[in-house]
Formats: sequence, structure tokens, C-alpha cells
Amino acid sequence: MSSAMKRRIALVFSLLLFAAACSSGADDSTTTAAPVGSTTTVAESTTTTAGSTTTEASGAVDGLKAVKGAVVRIVAEGSFVDPEEGMIYNAAGSGSGFIIDPSGIAVTNNHVVTGAAFLQVYVEGEDEPRNAKVLGVSECSDLAVIDIDGAGFPYLEWDDGDLSPGTDVYAAGFPLGDPEYTLTEGIISKEKADGESSWASVDSVIEHTAQILPGNSGGPLVTPNGRVVGINYAGIGDLDIQYAISRNEAAKVIDDLIAGNDVASIGVNGEAFATEDLSGIWVSGVASGSPVANVGITGGDVITKMEGLVLAADGTMADYCDILRSHNAGDPLSVEVLRFDTQEVLTGTLNGDEELQLAFSFADEFADDVAADTGPAYEYTQVTDEDGLLVMQVPTSWSDVSGGAWVINDQTVGNTIIAAPSIDDFYNSWSTPGVFFGASEVLFDQTDPGDLLDPTGFADECTYDDRYDYEDPVYTGAYDLWLNCGGTDTAFVELEAYPANEQFVVFVQIQIVTDADLEALDTILATFDVSAG
Repeated sequence: MSSAMKRRIALVFSLLLFAAACSSGADDSTTTAAPVGSTTTVAESTTTTAGSTTTEASGAVDGLKAVKGAVVRIVAEGSFVDPEEGMIYNAAGSGSGFIIDPSGIAVTNNHVVTGAAFLQVYVEGEDEPRNAKVLGVSECSDLAVIDIDGAGFPYLEWDDGDLSPGTDVYAAGFPLGDPEYTLTEGIISKEKADGESSWASVDSVIEHTAQILPGNSGGPLVTPNGRVVGINYAGIGDLDIQYAISRNEAAKVIDDLIAGNDVASIGVNGEAFATEDLSGIWVSGVASGSPVANVGITGGDVITKMEGLVLAADGTMADYCDILRSHNAGDPLSVEVLRFDTQEVLTGTLNGDEELQLAFSFADEFADDVAADTGPAYEYTQVTDEDGLLVMQVPTSWSDVSGGAWVINDQTVGNTIIAAPSIDDFYNSWSTPGVFFGASEVLFDQTDPGDLLDPTGFADECTYDDRYDYEDPVYTGAYDLWLNCGGTDTAFVELEAYPANEQFVVFVQIQIVTDADLEALDTILATFDVSAG
């Protein structure tokens, strides 16, 4: 896994078809509030008005020119994790929204607000921002309702006319974080376009030609008389295609959100992705107190499985959202998470009593089979081979490192990294820990699974424990465990594994002298990777 995988994931995000329409603020240190997206379920309800709290239907703005007074600019400040840049502190993302009730109830996108530390809302005619709190979010519908401080605001109503191709529409909002209000003109080109994307999952969305840009997220798509037909959330700039969440989809969840209920939300601001090696939901930020926050999921994690199902294999949120829609709020949901910082695979249960735990740890499983360590805990450093194709983290005290070619019977078959306090002692005694890591396309072509494990010379010096299946989010295979090597407490692990694309085989040997080396084994297995380039 490691940095090579992170680069591949970042590339996938950069090539995604859809572009979220939230933007960075004017400050050079700011960035988007987060990569678009997340998850939810849609509760069945119907409404074509501004919401159940509206008591003055006749007080809504009348006409296109007056829409400006009910559209707001939202600056959401917080800390988020970008797959390429890493943690970005105090990022101020800018989006749009629109007021639907004179008391200050406003609609925007989930990806604009979820995970933010606080919101600042700029109302027409005012230089200073107002604070606002999130009432409820619907992650898969990418919708949120906020309550702006104050009252007596102009507000918009929902249109109840036909949404047919050719209908004139206007996109209102604050693109690119610009404080100046913008209104663009277009038509509805498709009434029901595909609503499956990498950050939302709805039955259908409105496709239209009224240009939107980053920062338009959450702003209204309105008719010439100023009535709302959709909520803008994404566009394909090169093709001049824009998308808005239909008022019919919004109607299914708006009343619940106004009432302060999240609609099957687990608190994620993130995005689905799929590479040859890995798929899942990249978490850029989480809502405090949410099910994901309570179990210990944080920005930079990848949710790879939920209820045993591999997520985002098609690069969309569809399966993720279907799972949420199939359960009630508060239901236990099993999850598997890849933690990018440490490359650990963690498992747990949302809405349970415990935080995430390591899916498997040699240090926990086999600590009684090796000698206890009385020295200081290992610190780790990243090492690579001479070609920069292999990478892993090893203890800094394993400072004798070799990264040359993998040669068998005078034939170069691949690349290797060998690391130990002394490579000679690692090879010639059972008292020195160390690791061999090799990757080979040649051996992949010349051998069958298990062949690299079978021809071992340890039977005379070690006790064979067993062969175990191995799986992490990138590699699958098997490993052999040998114990009591050389009449000592030393253990030896051999791993043969394959990536999902099955283009090469990796072979790892680790000598374990004390329980500290078991922890080193956990770290090595969590961080070894083969670069795509």
C-alpha cells in the first residue's frame, strides 16, 4: 500500500467525470470544504412547498430579480484530508445555499457543510457573516438544511410545474468563492439524468445548461418566476453539462432535515473511488458525534467494506447508499476501514459500543510464541529498492538495507529490499530479526500459487505451525508460520501474495526474535507496496 497507492487514488480523483461545484475561498491558504460526497437514505415524504415550517406562503420572493435576496454564500471552515495533499488545516470552502423560510431555514449541499467546524453565512445586503447551524443532512442525496441566525429573511418557494426539456432555468449562487452574486441562464436538457456518481446516489437529477462553477454547490436552479426546481451540485465544464438535484428528490427528505433528523446519514464527507487495486469511500472529513466519528473513523480513512460488501467497485456511491437505505438509523453496521496513515486494516461496528480494532495483528495473535522484548519500542523509517519500485516501513534499527535485483540461479527475476540490523546475521543465524521483500513478474509467469512457499529448507530447524490465508485491501495470498527455529523462540513467516490485477507476485520473509519484531511484522505487512511505475 503506502505512497504509491495514495498517488494512484489521487489520480483517480483527478480524472473523475463529475466535478463538485463547491470552491475554495479567496484566502490563498484555503481549499475546498472537502471532496464531494457521502451517504444516506431517503425517507418517503412529499412536499412541494418551502417546508413544513413556512407559515407565510405569500411572503416568498416574486420574480427572477428578487431571487438574489434569498440566495446566500456559505463559508465552511474546518480541517479535511485530501488524498493527494494530506491533512489541510483551517480550510475555508465556499458554497451557496438558499433560504426557504423567513426564520432562516436554508438548503445547501451535504458536501458543503459536513465536517466543518463552523459555518459563516453571507446574506444579501450585509457585509458581516452570520453564524448558522446544521439541522440535518442527507448524504446520498447530497442535501443539507441549515438554520441561519436571525429572522425575517426573503425566501424561495418550490416550483410545482412540469420539468420538461427546453424549460428555461437560471442557476443562482456565488461561484469560485466570489462574494458577488451570479445568475446564469440555460434550459433543462434532461428531466431525469442518471443520479449515480462518486459522491451522491439519487434516482435521477436534472441535467441543464445554465453554467455552474465551483462555489455554486447548494445554490438554487430557478424558473423565470423565481421558483426552485433543483439544487445545483455538479458540472462537466468541458461539455457544458450541469446537474441539479431535482425538487422531487429534495421533497423526499427536506421535511425530515428541517425537523433536525439526518436521513440515514453516518456522518461522512467523502467520495467513492475505484482503482485496479482498491475501491471504497475516501473520507475527507466526519461530523462530530456521528456514528463514524464514534467508532473512530477519521479523515484520511477509506471505508472498504460495509456489512461484508466491497464498496464502490464501480466508482460510485450506489452500493454504499443502498446499504444505508436498507437499514434504520441506529442499526449496527459492520465496517472495514483502511487507515492510510498507518496502512492498518481496521474493523468495527457502527452504532456499537467499541471503537475500530485491528482486523488482524501478529503482535496480538502470536506474542506468546516468541520471547518478550525489554528494549525501547521500535521507531520506523521508509525504505525503497534501487529502482524506486518497492517500498515499505522497517524499524530504524534495521539500518543494514539492500535494494538490489532479485536473482535466482543467475537469473534476475525482479526487485528486492532486504533490511536487518545485520543482513549477514539475518541470513546466517536465528538471533537477528530482518525482512526480505521481493516482487516478480517473471515468477508470476513461471509459478503457481503456493509454489514459493513449498520449497522451504526450515523443516529440520523449525516447527511448522500451519499455512494461513492472507488478505488486505490490495493483496491476497497465504503465509506459512514456523516456530522454535534453531532451538530458540525465534519464529519465521513467509508470505506469498498477489495484487488484484494479478500481474506479479510478492514474496516476503520475516524473522521474528522478540515480540517487538511481531509489531514490526504488522507494520511491514501494512506498508509494503509495489509502485505502478
